Amino acid sequence: MDVVSRTWTWLATGSHWSGPDGVWHRLAEHLELTVVCLALSCAIALPLAIVLGHTGRGGALAVNLSNAGRAVPTFAVLVLLTLGPLGTYDSWPTVIALVLFAIPPLLTNAYVGMREVDRDVVEAARGMGMSGRQVIGRVELPLAMPLVMTGVRSAAVQVVATVSIAAIVGGGGLGRIITAGFRLTDTPQVVAGAVLVAALALVVEGAFVLLERRLGRRRRRGTAGPDRLSDAPGADAGPVTASAA
Repeated sequence: MDVVSRTWTWLATGSHWSGPDGVWHRLAEHLELTVVCLALSCAIALPLAIVLGHTGRGGALAVNLSNAGRAVPTFAVLVLLTLGPLGTYDSWPTVIALVLFAIPPLLTNAYVGMREVDRDVVEAARGMGMSGRQVIGRVELPLAMPLVMTGVRSAAVQVVATVSIAAIVGGGGLGRIITAGFRLTDTPQVVAGAVLVAALALVVEGAFVLLERRLGRRRRRGTAGPDRLSDAPGADAGPVTASAA
C-alpha cells in the first residue's frame, strides 16, 4: 500500500507533468511515435492485404510469413537495428522495429476479411460489369471493414504498449519515465510510468472501439448490399475483362 500511495503522490505532483522531462512532453512523444509507426504499418500492410485478398493469390504465404515474424522479439530487432548502420539515424531503428511488429495483425485481419466476403456477392458485382477497383471499393472492402478495423485496433494498442522500449535506446515517450525511475531506484516513478502506459493503451483501445461502432452504424445505414449492387456506378458497363478482375 505504501508504493500505491507514493505512486499517487508522484502522479499528483505538478512538477512531474511539466518541462522537457514531464509527463505531457513524454506523452506527446509517445503519441507521435505511435501515429508514425501505425501510419507506416497501415500504408504497407493494408494495400498488400487488400490486393492479395481480392486476387486470392499468394495471400496465405504472405500471412504465414508475417505471422512467423511475430516470433522475433521486438526488443531484439530494435537492438540489432540500433547497433547497425541505422543506429545513427535518430529514431528510425525504433520506427522500423515497431512497424515490423504492427504489420502481422494488420495484414492477417485485412486479408481474412477480404477472403471471407461472400463470393456470390463478388461474382454478382462482376457480372453487373463492375471493374476490379469497383468490386474492391464498393463491395469487398466495405464488407471486410469490421475485420480490417479489428486489425488496426489490435496493432494500435500493441504499438502504444511497445513504444516504451524506445526509451531503452535513448528514444522518447513515456518509457523514459520508467527508465529514469530505474536509474534513480525510484519505485513509485517506475510504477507511475507503467500506469501511464497502461492507461494510454486502454484509452486507445476504447477510442477504436467507439470508432468501430460508429463506422458500423454508418455502414448499416449506407453500404450497398447485394440487392443494391445495380445502383453502383459501373453496373451498366460491359463485361469485366480478365485484367480488371
